[in-house]
Amino acid sequence: MIHNRRRTVARLLLLAVAAMGLPLTAPTAASADPASSAWAKLRMCESSDRYATNTGNGYYGAYQFDLPTWRSVGGKGRPDQAAPAEQDYRALYLYRMRGWQPWQCAGMLKLAADADARSKRVPTYAESAYIGGGDLPAPPPGPGGPRPAWPGVVYRYGDCADPLKTFQLRMNAFGYGFTGTGCYLDKTRTAVLDLQRANGIKDSGLLGPKTWEAAWTGKPPR
Repeated sequence: MIHNRRRTVARLLLLAVAAMGLPLTAPTAASADPASSAWAKLRMCESSDRYATNTGNGYYGAYQFDLPTWRSVGGKGRPDQAAPAEQDYRALYLYRMRGWQPWQCAGMLKLAADADARSKRVPTYAESAYIGGGDLPAPPPGPGGPRPAWPGVVYRYGDCADPLKTFQLRMNAFGYGFTGTGCYLDKTRTAVLDLQRANGIKDSGLLGPKTWEAAWTGKPPR
């Protein structure tokens, strides 16, 4: 990332993008944030689009965060060890704080800033979910949708059960990136606590009936 450092690999990738005839500016988006294609080009230039990359020189993950920058937008641990959805979220967070300025590759690619650049508006996970896949930001999931009946069991850390898989996959609507293991471990606890705090439920970390219902009918976490 950033700080005027030169990268031979990045320049070669930039030439490859140009050779393929891809535009070097981000497509105009109907919303405030850049299109997913702009983020894809940035990742390709920064890391060859590898979320788990560790360059060995203090820069990590798909967006080549250094640790101080990662932590400045709330990142925990090391970027390359975070889930792709988490890296996407922190990248959008940084963009909204500082625009494209932190990424040297953004200048090389001539990515254009949009309305949310430097807006200081903290994103939600739902708003960043588009970055790794679709074209434009999806609106935050609202209330409604089919809600499975609460299974009648209060789940806690260490439990494994099929309904936990249902809960985890539902939380992917908010950008958590679960694979659906059905086991209540650290990531599930984080999602449960986020959901409880967003909906005024006691943040016990227990997945009971109120938290279960909030996943389908409550306010989106974060």
